[in-house]
Amino acid sequence: MKFVFSFILLLHTLIHLMGFAKAFQLVEINQLSQSISKPMGILWLITALMFICSAALFLTKQELWFIVAFIAILNSQALIILLWKDAKFGTIINIIVLLVSISAFGNFRFNKMVQKESAQILQNIQVENTPVISENDILHLPEIIQKWIKNSGVIGKEKVISLRLEQIGQMRTKTDSKWMPFTAIQHFNVVNPSFVWTTKVDAMPVLKMVGRDKMYNGEGEMLIKLASLIPVVNEGKNKKINQGVMIRFLAEICWFPSAALNDYMTWETIDATSAKVTLTADGQKVSGVFSFSDKGDLVSFEAKRYYGSETNSKLEKWHIEVVSFKTYNGIKIPNKSNVIWKLEEGDFKWLDLEIVDLEYNVVF
Repeated sequence: MKFVFSFILLLHTLIHLMGFAKAFQLVEINQLSQSISKPMGILWLITALMFICSAALFLTKQELWFIVAFIAILNSQALIILLWKDAKFGTIINIIVLLVSISAFGNFRFNKMVQKESAQILQNIQVENTPVISENDILHLPEIIQKWIKNSGVIGKEKVISLRLEQIGQMRTKTDSKWMPFTAIQHFNVVNPSFVWTTKVDAMPVLKMVGRDKMYNGEGEMLIKLASLIPVVNEGKNKKINQGVMIRFLAEICWFPSAALNDYMTWETIDATSAKVTLTADGQKVSGVFSFSDKGDLVSFEAKRYYGSETNSKLEKWHIEVVSFKTYNGIKIPNKSNVIWKLEEGDFKWLDLEIVDLEYNVVF
């Protein structure tokens, strides 16, 4: 669709160049029966240049390209009105360009919001003189958790205090709905449990959704916008969402296992291959169970999580299955996993997730 829209911009450029050529009698243009003065011809040329400039900025992914496009559309529509008889169909192209430009503006505002929130959760992060983890540091943990940390390659590495990761995958909202591809970026503060996760979802062939989940100071927020403009979900200050984002943080320490050492984590042995963990943050507590192989490879995580944020939403089993592993910065983590709701009517697998990039101890 990127190249289709670029073609539309270039086509509109050529149409405006026709107005310039007509005014200066450079070529015979029968499609334009009305006369165009030379000063007006200059305006047609300027508008054409603005459209070609916006196309170039769009193709090179300059985030403010829509500003040039907005000005070009205003100029273009004024010229079309003056030559309505011959140029009225150019209004259709202007409407298309306007809608895409408005969506780009919404995306720009959304990205700025996410950047601000990510900077907020990482504002006090200090990555200098980060302590290195030794075997003595993990002796108080259940045996299977010690085995997991050793097997992951954490011993001898710096303790993780922040990270940034990139994800790809597919998701769906109902058991009978289609899978939607997505990409995502997530920032974590591991010292004070918090994260900002932002995603772009291919909801339809020509329409994307953007979303943001956030955990900060023990509170969760969820925002989903269609075409970066129309709020579909915008919820926060909700105990069920707060519980959900805390469960999510708990599950996602599998990507930074040294978080198991932090004071806000409490561990209890269940058996030789599983342990219960409780996260305490801002006076709230959530718990879940990590299960492992005999070697200490993570197999799954499961917890009770609210299935929705409505008043009648109930706690259901939220289950993560590990599919494969990959090593980043010397630490082996689950890079592919499936997320499943274990509902009374049957399993609902709603998310396939893959980590494609990860960086530890980042500052914003």
